[in-house]
Amino acid sequence: MLLKQSIVLLLLSLGTSTFAQSPMKVANYAYGQPGTDTYEAFSFWVKNEKRATIDYTYGKDRKETPLQFVGKSQPGSKAGFMVQFPNHYTLYVTPLGNQLQVVDEQKKYRKTFSWQYEGPVNGVGTFCDVCAQDEKEAMRLIQQYYLK
Repeated sequence: MLLKQSIVLLLLSLGTSTFAQSPMKVANYAYGQPGTDTYEAFSFWVKNEKRATIDYTYGKDRKETPLQFVGKSQPGSKAGFMVQFPNHYTLYVTPLGNQLQVVDEQKKYRKTFSWQYEGPVNGVGTFCDVCAQDEKEAMRLIQQYYLK
């Protein structure tokens, strides 16, 4: 009986360490102020050294919808990539310094998103382990996993 318990504990600890070794990171970019109707944000996820999901959050109530990575694009002369909503509305995302320029095909939608800090403010709040810790790390994630 003791042997069975030891094996179960060993398997559980191995499973936990395997899970802990699957690193996830996220680069968050926002436009506007959270808690307002004009707020918009993109979360670009990386899991196990690969591009993963993209989430779009908007509005005062922070409604969320998943986006699809469509592929690389080159609107004008700058390297970028395309994301698509479930209704097939496509946006073009292009790095602009440490920010992201986001436009639609008709150029009616054009906004510049900045890296969004996720963590404690004045000692209040929770630290985000998976979040890019600054705008440079966020842009490295975009460059490495969404533009290559």
